[in-house]
Amino acid sequence: MIVAIDGPAGAGKSTVARGVARALGIGYLDTGAMYRALTLVALRSGVPCDDDAALARLAREHPVHLEQGPAGVRVIIRGDDVTAAIRETEVTASVSEVAAHPGVRLEMVARQRDLMAQGDWVCDGRDIGSVVFPGAEVKVFLTASVSERARRRHAELVAAGETVDLRAIRDGVERRDHADSSRAASPLVVADGAAVLDTTGLGVDEVVARIAGMARDVTS
Repeated sequence: MIVAIDGPAGAGKSTVARGVARALGIGYLDTGAMYRALTLVALRSGVPCDDDAALARLAREHPVHLEQGPAGVRVIIRGDDVTAAIRETEVTASVSEVAAHPGVRLEMVARQRDLMAQGDWVCDGRDIGSVVFPGAEVKVFLTASVSERARRRHAELVAAGETVDLRAIRDGVERRDHADSSRAASPLVVADGAAVLDTTGLGVDEVVARIAGMARDVTS
């Protein structure tokens, strides 16, 4: 069974997807982390974020590995654990540009499909239900108001020890929304058959319970 959770930046996809995976006792595939890992390597290697061919080659040569562990999913690329580093502000500011390239998405989607070909997964991203796995048994589109998503991202960064301006975070969320929704390759859309769930004002546990319930209904 595949549970596909899509939605814009800051909608709580990763947190919710991890919770749903735990509730159902199945694997969690963080596709956003894969694009972030590639972006981090590009920044560290001096590969321009507007060079589709070079970025696609980088993705082929350095595939991202996601390792399930007791503390959660570890993101490994080029042998390095980059789980924390991919959440840095510089990566967040560049990942939408990197992820928009057709060549990059071609490489990443192939990798994601390989991973999902075996076993049951909860996957989150921008195009899981629409492009990567349109046959997913459960499709959910998570969203929330821009203000709420900015507040969440701000709290996440502050908790990580970063000093950031809430207004700047909000502006960044709006830019990512525009970039993700207007890109030519796999734009952010509500997939056919997806349940739209606005998480503004909802607690994580409540959202997890709703989606886990959908999955159980499908398998019952």
